Amino acid sequence: MKDIINKYIDQEVKAIKNIPINGIIENVIDVIFQNVHLKNGKVVVSGMGKAGQIGMNIATTLSSTGTPAVSIHPSEAQHGDLGLLQKNDVLLLISNSGKTREILEFIDLAKNLYNNIPVISLTGDQNSPLAKVSNECLFTGNPKEICPLGLTPTTSTTVMTVVGDILVVSMMKKIKFSKEDYAKRHHSGYLGKKAKE
Repeated sequence: MKDIINKYIDQEVKAIKNIPINGIIENVIDVIFQNVHLKNGKVVVSGMGKAGQIGMNIATTLSSTGTPAVSIHPSEAQHGDLGLLQKNDVLLLISNSGKTREILEFIDLAKNLYNNIPVISLTGDQNSPLAKVSNECLFTGNPKEICPLGLTPTTSTTVMTVVGDILVVSMMKKIKFSKEDYAKRHHSGYLGKKAKE
């Protein structure tokens, strides 16, 4: 069992190391900085299923580190939640396949409100329908899932999380986010206490 576990860990580590470093993250940081920090927009993150859960984590972590962001369920968006979109917002849409129907429909609905809203995709397929309609595509490298069926999101969600973390810390550096800034947004709990030390 130990050997099998080590094999799975090695596969996940390899997937992380194979995330493409192609300069796109710099473009994404610039788009977010221009729209959110200079024009008072926000990052609107969306994904279905596990991708949506990853998106929620990215959105809350961006918000707690100085870049306003919200997470919206793509199906709920079709039932009125799309109303949270505002001029100068940026869409960050997550789909490993890049073919998720609800996400592609989300883009059409958002563009109907704000035709020039920037679309950033986080996907495992840089030739997918989602990637093709995005202004910027964050490609995960499309690693093979460690799931024995090759179906359950496992390695793919690991690399999505890592790309999200890179996005967060890159934004923190871009806006020169300080410990004092963190403390203002994270008042309670262990991290709140540590930020005030």
